[in-house]
Amino acid sequence: MKKWIVSFFKTYVPAVLWTLLLLVLLCTPGKDLPDLCDWTELIKLDKWLHILFFGMVAFFFMLPLMQKNLTRPTLQQRFLKITLAVCVWGFCTECIQYFWVPGRSFDLYDAVADAIGAIIAYFLGKKYLLNNKLKAPNTL
Repeated sequence: MKKWIVSFFKTYVPAVLWTLLLLVLLCTPGKDLPDLCDWTELIKLDKWLHILFFGMVAFFFMLPLMQKNLTRPTLQQRFLKITLAVCVWGFCTECIQYFWVPGRSFDLYDAVADAIGAIIAYFLGKKYLLNNKLKAPNTL
């Protein structure tokens, strides 16, 4: 196997595993999902989980970049690319649910929640990861 592929998977193991786990959950047929209580619908728990889970995907892909010797503008640009990729992936998972997962449907609000989670991760990564990297010795 090529060296860069092995290196990629070693560096991004948490991100790849979290993404695969999330994909399995999102592709679970509707009949296999637990029936949630009325209070979870009241607080829109599903949307909050989409925000959290897709934010974690974006953050897990941003985190390994901090160990590389990249300039701040390059890191910001890569953070933005990761954010956009996660937003697109969130939309694609909704399409997958609609076309190929029995008992599941496309929900635009889920896709919006996915994008919100990725955008929140972008700003948190930009604020905390980049600022901490600049304060650390022997960086940038």
